[in-house]
Amino acid sequence: MTTVIAFVVALGLLIAIHEYGHYRMALACGVKVLRFSIGFGKPLFTWRRPGSPTEFVIGALPLGGYVRMLDEREAPVDAAERHLAFNTQPLRSRAAIVAAGPLANLALAVLLYALVNWWGVQEPEPVLAKPVAGSMAERAGLTGGEWVGRISAGEGDDVEVRSFEDLRWRLTQAALYGEDIVLSLGRPEQGVPRQVRLPLSGLDVKEADATMYQRIGIVAPWSAPEIGQVMADGAASRAGLQPGDIVRRVNGQRISDGQQLRQLIRESVGTEGQPVSQRWEVLRAGQVLTLDVTPMPEQRDGTWGGRVGAYVGAMPAMITVQHGPWDGLARAVDRTWEVSWLTLKMMGRMLIGEASIKNISGPLTIAEYAGKSASMGLTQYVVFLALISVSLGVLNLLPLPVLDGGHLMYYLWEGLTGRAVSDVWLDRLQRGGVAILMALMAVALFNDVARLAG
Repeated sequence: MTTVIAFVVALGLLIAIHEYGHYRMALACGVKVLRFSIGFGKPLFTWRRPGSPTEFVIGALPLGGYVRMLDEREAPVDAAERHLAFNTQPLRSRAAIVAAGPLANLALAVLLYALVNWWGVQEPEPVLAKPVAGSMAERAGLTGGEWVGRISAGEGDDVEVRSFEDLRWRLTQAALYGEDIVLSLGRPEQGVPRQVRLPLSGLDVKEADATMYQRIGIVAPWSAPEIGQVMADGAASRAGLQPGDIVRRVNGQRISDGQQLRQLIRESVGTEGQPVSQRWEVLRAGQVLTLDVTPMPEQRDGTWGGRVGAYVGAMPAMITVQHGPWDGLARAVDRTWEVSWLTLKMMGRMLIGEASIKNISGPLTIAEYAGKSASMGLTQYVVFLALISVSLGVLNLLPLPVLDGGHLMYYLWEGLTGRAVSDVWLDRLQRGGVAILMALMAVALFNDVARLAG
């Protein structure tokens, strides 16, 4: 139920803001608006404000919306109201009305990111867990426990790292852009920081997935190798592990943090899924115990890995990331721009085959993440809304004929040539745009089903 409510609220809010942008700009340009609809199909609710010509509607299918304006191309217009019709407006007004929808979504994203910055959010400290064995981070000399204070990518691009989530975002950007980065390690009070270079340009990644982070080697913040909740019928319970146990060694190898322990558990099975016993040395109430643990084999995406049926690793140390009014707003603008640019870059890379089309998500994935973010709290849900709002704004600015960007493309042609696109070409372009959009929707739904089935 949480997933359904979170998805409906997200979809309704983002559609309403998008259409409200069109609506308010139309009124500002002197255009008569006949209907403002959230959703398609049979109207469930309708109302009209006193003295307003606009009918407000909630439709039965909440997968979009529209603003219907007075327009001679759709129906005859009385001569006395011709100046109120959309098609009679100057080019700049028509372009502004069309662009206002996507821009409203981007403005909403700025506001939502700003709210999170002003409220403050609890995030893991930027302390690195032991890097994945054989990864780029391990080859660069990282051992775990390092505090990342700053990160730089390219000349002059040097930013402070406030939390592990901040670091993860910067790593994702750099990896997808193919940029090398330099990590400055050490807390501010520790003097001159040590610098470590990660050559991310050599990864040649096509999507930001778990494999990418494994190759980089930075997958989680540092946490103590402590056992949390233990499932009744799991391998941990059968071995005698209890909540609060601190794991010191596995098969004689010293354990420094929870991430290293999780990695050893995953690697504990044979190539064909055979269970392999491990000897764990744990500290419990001041006493050292030796236990034989046999992780249960589990296959994911064609690869075998082990599970012990327990929460492995203590909660990482947290830090409150909060910003003042102007700094919070400036960072919100920066984050909206960064997400927008990253979205465009990924779309461009998918178009030329440099990125996987698996990055395209549909309504099922959006609904799943809406529910997950809502269950994590208001702040995470607001961040999710901001991300989807950016995606919606950027998507609608693409030059596809059925989208707002397609109409802006028509107006650009009109501005350059002095004449509107002919009806024949409008029909051809609309048909082509519908075909492309349907293909994208099919890919998105296929990816959704594949993710849920996996």
